[in-house]
Amino acid sequence: MGLLDPPGGGSARLAGLLARDGVVVAAGCFDPLSARVAESAGFESVYMTGNGASAARLGRPDVGLLTLTEMADQAGRIADAVGVPLIADADTGYGNPLNVIRTVRAYERAGVAALHLEDQRMPKRCGHLEGKQLVPAEEHAAKVAAAVAARGPSGPLVIGRTDAVSVEGLDAALGRARAYGEAGADLLFVEGLASEADISAAVRRLDGWPLVFAWVEGKVPPLTPAQLGELGVSVVIFPLTAVLATLRTLQRTYAALAEQGTSLGLTGELASFEEFSAFMGAEDAAALEERFSPG
Repeated sequence: MGLLDPPGGGSARLAGLLARDGVVVAAGCFDPLSARVAESAGFESVYMTGNGASAARLGRPDVGLLTLTEMADQAGRIADAVGVPLIADADTGYGNPLNVIRTVRAYERAGVAALHLEDQRMPKRCGHLEGKQLVPAEEHAAKVAAAVAARGPSGPLVIGRTDAVSVEGLDAALGRARAYGEAGADLLFVEGLASEADISAAVRRLDGWPLVFAWVEGKVPPLTPAQLGELGVSVVIFPLTAVLATLRTLQRTYAALAEQGTSLGLTGELASFEEFSAFMGAEDAAALEERFSPG
């Protein structure tokens, strides 16, 4: 994406992807560079993971440390860097329904195509960590309703998320999700579906709402997006894949650099400076500088 190319296209473009046959696959990203790499690989949408954002901005776990302004800022930087729709983690909405209204408007200004709100009690934590606590379902349904009311005509799609599977069980989680759909959510996200039977039950019980599924390494059944689509899932996000790959690559790279003293032994594993500059659009930037240079 060049410096003058328009960003993602927002909720209308994402709605168009959802209207097609087949599942929408959103590659997880945690900063503008990872989002641009995902886009260059051919993904038609990207997903800003809260876990990855916390790792990238703070170097800390996803336990509710990032604030609304930090998350909205990160989302805006990502949305501005790519030409595909961005789905973004909005945690719990950062407070009560009034806070949720502010959150939705901040994410809308950031250019986010869709956001998800989860029913955890603050401080929240990654959906696959232990120790989660939930707010009452009616409390979160009110926050979903506030989110829907707050967005503008072209504002982000609202995804109602529940983390209740590991806390209250599947039946309770599906009941919560349905309540969030009835409150106005455009899509539903049941975190922690651990088997094909659970996924099928969620699709059946939540008929009428598109279902988002998080493909988390080591935590989900080994189904492809196409297979998940056949089960009735509408959106598959990969929240942690890029984060895990980055951690392993950096660990290996820095260990070799510390041991060898230079990067000479890593030459075959590294992009060249020329490749990096080309990917980042250095020539495009230089051409724009010349085009708009006075005189």
